[in-house]
Amino acid sequence: MAEFFGNITIWTVLDKILCFFFIVLFVWGGTNKFGRKGEFNDDFTGLDAMKSVRGFAALGVILHHTSQEFMFQEEGVLSAFVNAGAYFVAIFFFCSGYGLLKSFDTKKDYLKGFIKKRIVKAIVVPFYVNVIVYGVLMFIAKMPLEKTQWVTNFLGITMMNRYAWFPIVLSILYLVFYICFRFIKNRPVCFAVIFVFMIGMAMVFCFAGHYAWWYGPENWWMDDNYWETQMQWWQGEQIFWFSGEWWVNAAPAFLTGLVFANYEKQIVAFFKKKYALKFHILLIITVILYKLSDFGQAHWGYWTEWNGNGPAIADKVCTYFCQLPLFLTLPLTVFVLMMKYHVSNPVSRFFGKYSLHTYLVNLAVITSLRFIELPEVLVNVGDVKNNLLLYAVGVILLSAYFGMKEQKLTGWVQGKLFREKKVYEAPRWSLSDPDDNSKHTVCVKDPVAPAKEAGSQG
Repeated sequence: MAEFFGNITIWTVLDKILCFFFIVLFVWGGTNKFGRKGEFNDDFTGLDAMKSVRGFAALGVILHHTSQEFMFQEEGVLSAFVNAGAYFVAIFFFCSGYGLLKSFDTKKDYLKGFIKKRIVKAIVVPFYVNVIVYGVLMFIAKMPLEKTQWVTNFLGITMMNRYAWFPIVLSILYLVFYICFRFIKNRPVCFAVIFVFMIGMAMVFCFAGHYAWWYGPENWWMDDNYWETQMQWWQGEQIFWFSGEWWVNAAPAFLTGLVFANYEKQIVAFFKKKYALKFHILLIITVILYKLSDFGQAHWGYWTEWNGNGPAIADKVCTYFCQLPLFLTLPLTVFVLMMKYHVSNPVSRFFGKYSLHTYLVNLAVITSLRFIELPEVLVNVGDVKNNLLLYAVGVILLSAYFGMKEQKLTGWVQGKLFREKKVYEAPRWSLSDPDDNSKHTVCVKDPVAPAKEAGSQG
């Protein structure tokens, strides 16, 4: 491996280049009001801005997943994204919460048919389309799965696609939102109930951990021989969707989105007065909370099983409560920043439009392209690490392409499963008066009405 100066290698430079191009996207198409006293972006929570910020989050998640590959971690490429996944997912949760409450406040009878339209159609159907796609790919690849695992994978209890936990958690949060706002009229009470529910979710993870620790001898996961000879398939990592901190640590941003939507006028008015001072105070608070989160992970941590002290549930609980304030605050900081500066460009809008499905197909793309990352599978070459850039670019491009294709497939399935009558205004001209072009409401069943965007928020 060639070194330029001291410990600076080509991979150090490559890492900086990839991060630089990601940062460039925050400049391209930026709407800047900094330095203009009293001027703000009035559209910072509009559809286009929301779509773009989701697009950045989707691209960030793809880079995060790619950075988890062994070869990338060995060479330090994409190192800035290794632990950044939860921050990008928090943006998704925030946008979901914000969109739900805004739709609830602006659309008449929004909760009517909510479970069918917003949960089953918009989330559950895309999830199961993805399950079927992965099932077909696994069958073609002859993945050695037990019959029971095929069944539990299709039921959604275990993961056909280990990245597909997000739609499950989002469905749960949507259902809790529906129950609270359907039966509780006091909004602060709704927010309190949702907050307590999220704490309960976190406690489920803290108890469940990353493995079925309660099955087998004490600290069985510390024994390599046990993994190879005695472990049941369902005892391993990322088998159940609730095995891992990733499904609970960023979820509080959903509540922040709800609260922000409810008090948006007051929050915006507050920050417009002495914006620079208040934003910098908020930024300092966010940095302090980041340090608290970092301290919790360093001092206790989520992966406490590897300390040899059993599941160490208390350590996980302490870590979660150190992270909780950060994920309640971080999305607020991002959107207060967007009052002065936000970005919308073709790349961010594209990934925002197909965010859910680029996320869902990402694992399949990462897995299928590993022959590029490790070309010695095909040919005997001296340096197998020269293709990391090609691998990363390939993951991004193919995730985008197949995400778009899967979303179209999902839209087709939704159209077949949910045929709705469409009411529209059609002009009719009276035979007796050719100048009479008054409109009459006509109710028709529109067989070609396009399905709503899969995974749309709200």
